[in-house]
Amino acid sequence: MSKSNQRNLIAAAVALLSSTGASALELNAGDYKFTVNGNINVHYVYSDCDSSSPVVIGGGLACTGGGGTAKSASAVTNGLLPAALSFGVITQQNGLDIEGHFGLYPGISTNDGGSPNLQGGAGNVGLGTTGLDVRQVYLTVGNKDIGTFTAGRNFGLFGFDAIINDMTIPGVGAAGAAASGTPANTTLGSIGLGYVYTDTLAQMNYTTPAFAGATLTLGIYDPLNSLGGATGRKTQPGFHGKLAYKTEVGGTKVYLSSAFITQQQRDDGGSDDYRSYGLDVGGKVNISDLELGGWYYYGKGLGTTALFLLSSDGNGGRRGSNGYLAQATYKIDAVKVGVNYGVSRLSGADGENATGLVRSNTKITGGVYYSLTKNLLLLSEVTSVTAKAHGGGKNEALNFNVGTFLSF
Repeated sequence: MSKSNQRNLIAAAVALLSSTGASALELNAGDYKFTVNGNINVHYVYSDCDSSSPVVIGGGLACTGGGGTAKSASAVTNGLLPAALSFGVITQQNGLDIEGHFGLYPGISTNDGGSPNLQGGAGNVGLGTTGLDVRQVYLTVGNKDIGTFTAGRNFGLFGFDAIINDMTIPGVGAAGAAASGTPANTTLGSIGLGYVYTDTLAQMNYTTPAFAGATLTLGIYDPLNSLGGATGRKTQPGFHGKLAYKTEVGGTKVYLSSAFITQQQRDDGGSDDYRSYGLDVGGKVNISDLELGGWYYYGKGLGTTALFLLSSDGNGGRRGSNGYLAQATYKIDAVKVGVNYGVSRLSGADGENATGLVRSNTKITGGVYYSLTKNLLLLSEVTSVTAKAHGGGKNEALNFNVGTFLSF
């Protein structure tokens, strides 16, 4: 079974945090093996928001102040990852490897708005509670000869490799909701600042057996309504796929991948009908303690930051989007230092007057990550974010964070 493409985001993140040496708890019971893994992460985040002449930018990700609002913001919160508790069950029957996974993601910020990521509650007030994000319920069936079938709710294929290799995944990156009065379960990392969030989708996929280091995944998913746009019933599923390749030559590890996503948007009773599509390509190279990585995406009707956010002009006119994330990290014993730079761009539809629409969101992050023990990571990051509008205005913000990440 191709576990590298099927395990959940947390398990993959823990594996990539190789300096922590994290491993899952395993319990054998007859023909079944039960596993538990996850993380708890907590960060103090200080944000210095733009208050000199903040501009209203639709889709801009730099925090703003002024006008009676405090310029700075402090928060104690989760980072790019929420806390997680992931359960698995594994068995082999009739020559088939069968697995089931359940992923539960609590936050630590007060979050009473229903959806931990689409907050609409009273904010951070007394008597509040945190939110539980149930992102994953899926199964896999297959073996090394026939490939693997995946069915259920799991992370998507498009944009997955960019986020799972983002060095800020145990940290904070861009502050996002941590710099506002409406806390969410996560910060942004580099979401919307170099890639579009992969999201969790109800899906059915097939992954081929590995051939000379390459695997191909193709599948369908429950189509999404655009955020703030077309909300009609869909006549066909969404489609996505991914081609991945890995090899090792003389101690140098190379990983390359490309993924696509497409679906039809329908607007019952309206005119916001269009087909969305996106393509990404990228990879990483490990040369001893040095890792270099880069990812690029392009889309039409894809939107920015989240899938199908600001993806059209409301009348069927598709907006174009593209962006990239470049990253370098280096390990020195128990310390990893790194820097990444990302930009996400959004263009207006043909003939659209998009003066107040975001033209680009740009970020640079520098970070230091220290493995105090094999499972406990201490880290600190500094991130600068700039949002520019099509009308020419821009906002700039800076955030600093220090925290800890426990994986198990």
